[in-house]
Amino acid sequence: MMYITGDTHIPIDIIKLGNKRFPTQKNLSAEDYVIICGDFGGVWDNSNEEQYWLKWLKEKNFTTLFVDGNHENYRMLNKEFPIIQFCGGNAHRINEKLFHLMRGQVFHINDKKIFTMGGASSHDRELRKEEKNWWPQEMPSPEEYQIAMNNLNTVDWEVDYIVTHCAPNSIQRQVKPEYEENELTCFFESINKMLNFKKWFFGHYHVDRIVDNRYFCLFETMQEIV
Repeated sequence: MMYITGDTHIPIDIIKLGNKRFPTQKNLSAEDYVIICGDFGGVWDNSNEEQYWLKWLKEKNFTTLFVDGNHENYRMLNKEFPIIQFCGGNAHRINEKLFHLMRGQVFHINDKKIFTMGGASSHDRELRKEEKNWWPQEMPSPEEYQIAMNNLNTVDWEVDYIVTHCAPNSIQRQVKPEYEENELTCFFESINKMLNFKKWFFGHYHVDRIVDNRYFCLFETMQEIV
């Protein structure tokens, strides 16, 4: 089984994965997955509090997967964890029950093809300090955009699900029109017109909303993927 939810901002919003809010987890196993749509926040400063929550997740029945958002420590994420092959795509292994699904990858999970492309532009970066609580790597590099295009070519531009942090321009305008469009939202708009897919899941906007029954903005909702 697979479930998906929005930003966890460890420790702020991680409790949505607790037993009370997510009681179904008692029936899950390590072969079942919970996917977080960015702003995971559990790879940040290696504090005791952070280690507590990583251990808390590790002790869950399920395996946790996440795409990156704009609020991640990219120096730690990219330098301190090994890149492995996971379900057909590249992932950072944080521990044996926690994996970062890297950008531009297509994963084959439970007989479903899932395209992942993390990243987003921080609308609060003027309040943050570079390399302390903001990193320019929050936006994809030219190489990562090319990796995405190459991997989509290999599956003939057909996947079951898309998991990102932000949304295509046309969808962002409906969810949070005050957010600025940028290179990544424009990229998503372009592939939105080319990709054959069933559902697109994203976080970032801190609301729960379904757009056109294909685009799912998630925050508090824990949704089963079928």
